[in-house]
Amino acid sequence: MSETAVLVKDIMTSPVVKVLENDSVELVAKLMASNDLGSIIVTDKNGKPVGIITERDIVKRVAAKSLLSEIVKAEEVMSSPLITVNPEVDIKEAAKMMSLHGIRRLVVMDAGNMIGLVSSKDIVVITPALIEIITEKARITQGPLTRTGFISAGYCDKCRQWSESLMEVDGRFICEECRIDLEEEEKEL
Repeated sequence: MSETAVLVKDIMTSPVVKVLENDSVELVAKLMASNDLGSIIVTDKNGKPVGIITERDIVKRVAAKSLLSEIVKAEEVMSSPLITVNPEVDIKEAAKMMSLHGIRRLVVMDAGNMIGLVSSKDIVVITPALIEIITEKARITQGPLTRTGFISAGYCDKCRQWSESLMEVDGRFICEECRIDLEEEEKEL
């Protein structure tokens, strides 16, 4: 496993707000509103997760059909079966699973028990921090570079454009075009 790997368990939401199959959609909507959630897990009477209800499910399957939310049961609106993920899975794999299944949330299961929920939003929120960490790690692990030492790719510290051939010049990583500009400026001095 990579040293910079982030696991599902590191970013999942826990505990999970849940309702029973025979609870009303009205209760689901109230729980979503009071907990500021976009989804709720539906469980059977034994607490086993059997489905998920999202805001979109309520709009499409209840409101758009002018059904009464206090009469409609959670099991009538939920999406099922659930797609689950192990807490030790890298978030890259979780994101691939979401993409493959066309979903935005995975139920996190450990030893047959639901322990959390991970969403595409959870992954997106952590992505900028990961990019910073990976960039910094790449700079650190390159070690000291000479004026002729190239890094394979990255953003130029001078023009901020992507380059496939960065080189360290005076402590900054510079693309070929900016290096030429710097050399011309030095010649003029």
